Amino acid sequence: MEKIFLSVVIPSYNEMANLRKGVLDKVEHFLDRQKFEYEVIVVDDGSSDGSQEFVEKFSKENKRFKIIKNQHLGKAGAVSSGMLAAKGEYRLFTDMDQATPIEEVEKLLPFMGKNYDIVIGSRNSTRKGAPWTRALMAKGMIILRTLIVGIRGIQDTQCGFKMFRDNASEELFTKLEKFHHGYKKISGSSVTAGFDVELLFLAEKEGFKIKEVPVEWLYVESRRVSPIKDSINALLELLRIRYNDLSGKYRAL
Repeated sequence: MEKIFLSVVIPSYNEMANLRKGVLDKVEHFLDRQKFEYEVIVVDDGSSDGSQEFVEKFSKENKRFKIIKNQHLGKAGAVSSGMLAAKGEYRLFTDMDQATPIEEVEKLLPFMGKNYDIVIGSRNSTRKGAPWTRALMAKGMIILRTLIVGIRGIQDTQCGFKMFRDNASEELFTKLEKFHHGYKKISGSSVTAGFDVELLFLAEKEGFKIKEVPVEWLYVESRRVSPIKDSINALLELLRIRYNDLSGKYRAL
C-alpha cells in the first residue's frame, strides 16, 4: 500500500447542518484531484443529531474516509484521537464548517518542505464576517496570551487549521493525552481557548519549528457566544497553562 502523504482530521459534534451542505463532498473533491495519497479521519464526539450516522454512511461509500466514534470529550479530545490515529507524513486538523477551506492546505504544504515541523493557518486581522464582539475577544486574547503564557512569535493561535509532521504530531498529542489522562466525558458544547494555546506552548518548549501562514477565513457562527463568560473561561485556561508550567507539570511528561 502506498504511504499516506496527508492525513486530514475533522472533529465533529452535532454537525448535521454543515454535513447537509456537502462539506465532506467538497473535501473529497479537492483531495481526489491531488497527486498524493491521503486519508480523512472524522472524529465524532458523541453526536446526538444524526451526524454520526451520516458520516458513517459517507465513509462506507468513500474508502479514504474513516470515522472514529468517541464519547463526548470536547474538541481537544476529538482532535487528539484523530491525530494519534493518523498515518500520514503530514497531519492537518481542520473544522467541519470549513471556515478555512481545505484548498488552503496548498499554502501550508510548501513550508513543510522548508523543514518546519508545524505550519499553522492565520486569519487576517479583519476577521471577515465576524461580529465586533468576536474581533474584540480575539484582540484581548492576544494581549492576555502574551502577558500570561508568553507565546510571542505567533499572532493567531486559535485558527482551527494546523498541520504537523508525523513525529511532531505523535510526540505532542501523546503528551497532551497523557497530561489530561485521556480527557474526560463532558456535557454540552466545549470549544476552549486553552487547547490550541497549550498545544503550541508545548511545541515551543519541545523546540519544534513553527511557521504561521495567512489563510482565507470566513466567519461561520456555530455556537452561541457569551463574550463575558467565554472571556473569563479563556483567562482561566491561560492561567492554568501558566501554573502548570511554573509548577513543573509539563516537564514531567
